[in-house]
Amino acid sequence: MNFATSLLIAIGLAMDAFAVSIGAGTGGLVKDLRSKLRLAFHFGLFQAGMAALGWLAGSTIQRWIISVDHWVAFGLLAYVGVNMIRSGLGKGDEDNRRNPSKGATMVMLSFATSIDALAVGLSLAMLSLPIIAPAVIIGLVTFGLSIFGLLAGGKLGEKFGKRMEIVGGLILIGIGLRVLIGDLFL
Repeated sequence: MNFATSLLIAIGLAMDAFAVSIGAGTGGLVKDLRSKLRLAFHFGLFQAGMAALGWLAGSTIQRWIISVDHWVAFGLLAYVGVNMIRSGLGKGDEDNRRNPSKGATMVMLSFATSIDALAVGLSLAMLSLPIIAPAVIIGLVTFGLSIFGLLAGGKLGEKFGKRMEIVGGLILIGIGLRVLIGDLFL
């Protein structure tokens, strides 16, 4: 696979992580550079890792994963999105708001945005294509777009306040619905 093809695949895969990064940035909980780098790193790591895992698994587990992957992604994104909306509406305790760059929330978001990379890895394995270079490109592109999304989301959050947290939550739910509808009906 040539570099241009790998880059286009990487950009397509990174769009969910980019959108989630904008949403996470608007919430104002990912403030410092270290937190931004941590979240973007994990998004990139999960994207590259899931592509490699999909490639390693080949077609052996595809029949089990393909029937539920869209439900898992939707559930995780909707859960985090609803919590962001509740927080933006003031229904959540300010002290209990979860920083999406830490702990279980970070892992859930990283996993939910990288499930499609697993399918790409499976596809590459079925086509007998190598995975190392595409996985590295996928990880780096996802990292870069995630950093950009976090920075842009932070600026939007500063300008529009808690309303952007609601928008961020709606974006996460929308991404989950897109994944669900796309897999169920398209």
